[in-house]
Amino acid sequence: MIRKELIHAAYDLQFLLNRAYPKASSLEFVGNRYQLKKRERMILFRALFPKAAVLARRAKVARLKDFKGNRLVIDGYNVTITLENAIKGRLLITCIDSFVRDVSGVFRKYRPSHLTRQAWGLVTALLKGYRPAEAVVILDRPMSQSGQLAGMIRTWLAEIQLEAEVRLSKTPERTMLAMEGIHCSADSFILDKAGSIFDLAGHIIRRRMKNVRLIHAGTLTRRLQPE
Repeated sequence: MIRKELIHAAYDLQFLLNRAYPKASSLEFVGNRYQLKKRERMILFRALFPKAAVLARRAKVARLKDFKGNRLVIDGYNVTITLENAIKGRLLITCIDSFVRDVSGVFRKYRPSHLTRQAWGLVTALLKGYRPAEAVVILDRPMSQSGQLAGMIRTWLAEIQLEAEVRLSKTPERTMLAMEGIHCSADSFILDKAGSIFDLAGHIIRRRMKNVRLIHAGTLTRRLQPE
């Protein structure tokens, strides 16, 4: 259940972001005012963005039919972790920019598991149906077991006979942005810098998965009715 304090805080934070106040200090201010818990602050941080950034991102969103003949540049850990959290039934947010994000905070602690095959089974099923010209998956080299995960993803992409490459990079965002194509990530830095974007994990979660725990950011930013 969403606490009333979280809705008040979301409304106030969105007001400040739309007026170009810094996100970190604004979140601290409203979080302290409404005595938000750590998880609630994470929800707001992940879910809300200035209106100008939201409109700019929405204008760059590709469609599935755009996959054909184009390269997909896939943020490997971002897509994998989001899908695995959906499979686990963990809380996800359809954020105000319409991209789906998790609030687990497990990134640096992530390790491949039996769920990884299931997550990439969903990815390969989608790619098999819409056949991009090429897929390039970028993984963070410093992450534990990145080499192992890279090998697994190469095998799964080869199974659908897709022209594909999996790269390890110390600076994955920079590597992704240096490449032309449709950038599949929910990372804000990539979304703001890339020319064409697509919420690969979010699309799969919304269209191909059932019983997913999703909070919609729009329910947070509505003004409360007077009591």
